Amino acid sequence: MRRRILLAALPAAAVSLTAAPALAAAPPLTRLTLPAPTGPEQIGTVSLHLVDATRPDPWVPAQRARELMVQIWYPACDARHYPRATWVSPALAAALAPPGSDYTLPVTHAHLGAPAAPGRRPVVLYSPGLGLERTASTAVVEELVSHGYVVVTIDHTHDSSLVEFPGGRTEPRSIPEPTDPANADAVIAEALRTRVADTRFVLDRLLFLVHGRNPDADGARLPHALSEVFDLSRTGMLGHSLGGAAAAEAMYEDRRIRAGANLDGTESGAVLDAGLDRPFLLFGAGTGDDDSWARLWSNLRGPRLHLQLLNAGHLSFTDYQVLFPQAGVPADQLVPNFGTVDPARSVTAQRAYLLAFFDRYLRGRQSRLLTGPSPRYPEIRFVAA
Repeated sequence: MRRRILLAALPAAAVSLTAAPALAAAPPLTRLTLPAPTGPEQIGTVSLHLVDATRPDPWVPAQRARELMVQIWYPACDARHYPRATWVSPALAAALAPPGSDYTLPVTHAHLGAPAAPGRRPVVLYSPGLGLERTASTAVVEELVSHGYVVVTIDHTHDSSLVEFPGGRTEPRSIPEPTDPANADAVIAEALRTRVADTRFVLDRLLFLVHGRNPDADGARLPHALSEVFDLSRTGMLGHSLGGAAAAEAMYEDRRIRAGANLDGTESGAVLDAGLDRPFLLFGAGTGDDDSWARLWSNLRGPRLHLQLLNAGHLSFTDYQVLFPQAGVPADQLVPNFGTVDPARSVTAQRAYLLAFFDRYLRGRQSRLLTGPSPRYPEIRFVAA
């Protein structure tokens, strides 16, 4: 069985909050909220506009350079003197919560442009599911940062639903809609190649930043001491759905990535047969019977772990699992894509195991969580280790 990675195939109520007002019985202007991170670090964030002039955009060939928006989330100091960042960009917010909605979208726990806290930190890259945006798993991202990581989230232009660039310019999703299985495979293969190239380019630009250069295409002002927080010798990657496949393939192509995690994404690419010699986590929903996972698992030569989030769905690895219920979407409409797992418990368990995994392989910190089932997290099943 293959996991769903084309969000165009999902029900409209599961990919846009705009369906919620007609369904909800929530009071006017309900403020949707994200779960607070549990770590001691304050969080800062800044968005960067990156331009790769060495390659055209694969989805809009008239654009002769590949443009990306990325967001850096980092441990900060004096953060409370800086405004909280919104969950998504203004243009995407207008699409998700149009005028007349019964709710307002969340603000994050990160502060825009706050000074970076001293010390070099391990770095984790994040790639979202096809059709989703760089903030789709903010609850997990903020948890890692609150425990001392730098996380860089990537909008893959033209396969994200909408990417907003400085000045308000927007680029919509432009990936061709699949017309048959062969066409779908070709689209996914091209999307995967593009995401891997995006990821490697982002790593190159982070190196520029570490060396004191500003990688932002518009010369935007960077937070104080931002260049001093990255320890790129300890870089990991996680992704959801197609982003999870991108994590594995990027690890195969770029040895700078030392550990990776796939959140419920069907694997594809050269890594399936070539495998990996570095730590990799398969963290899935449902029954875990994805043929591509079994194929990759047999070729993983480094530390490996396969976990299942019981009673979950494909989108349980996104913030939407906690936001849709707040917006009033009926529970029975959520089951096909989110399962029946309690959203708060789902977030708690994902945070715990992802933190333990990256702590083990980027920081050398042992954790009993990775050795077998824990009574603290009955939602987690160890499929294989």
